[in-house]
Amino acid sequence: MSELNKMLAGQEYWINDPELTETRFKTRDLVDDFNALKARDSVAKSELQQQIFAVVGDNVHIEKPIRIDYGVNTRIGSNVFINFNFVLLDCCPVTIGNNVFIAPNVQIYTASHPLDLDKRNAHVGFAAPITIGNDVWIGGGCIILPGVNIGDGVTIGAGSVVTKSVPAHSVAYGNPCKVQKTNL
Repeated sequence: MSELNKMLAGQEYWINDPELTETRFKTRDLVDDFNALKARDSVAKSELQQQIFAVVGDNVHIEKPIRIDYGVNTRIGSNVFINFNFVLLDCCPVTIGNNVFIAPNVQIYTASHPLDLDKRNAHVGFAAPITIGNDVWIGGGCIILPGVNIGDGVTIGAGSVVTKSVPAHSVAYGNPCKVQKTNL
């Protein structure tokens, strides 16, 4: 099994595999091009978004700067707004639904590393997918950790560290993030 397939399956994989390294370099080159564009150059921004990510729906607006690990593992729905300083480590699939608002300084991490020092020092990693449903608002400065599913109609309060899945139609916040209100 290739390191790419191991990574996508959530198994331990060698981070410095040449195929994975090349994909990251290609994505980072595209991200650098995106970040260098003028704010008003919406056509070029849209074209680069289509090259960076696996799927990009209609009416997607992403402010720069962004930092993206792979891009090809991420699907973005329609009517999505992603604000400044977005960081995405998409070693496993990331799905962002429709009508999603992501505030500044949000970080989405599918990536993780072993606690075992020898494995970690050997550049072994593993990952778990993240899904963000439809009609979600993620407040500024949030960090979403591997394996989290955020249901439809959820609001995540600013500064939250989302370590566990959040059920649909909830308001959740805190560190660690906890559901505060449901059935909105």
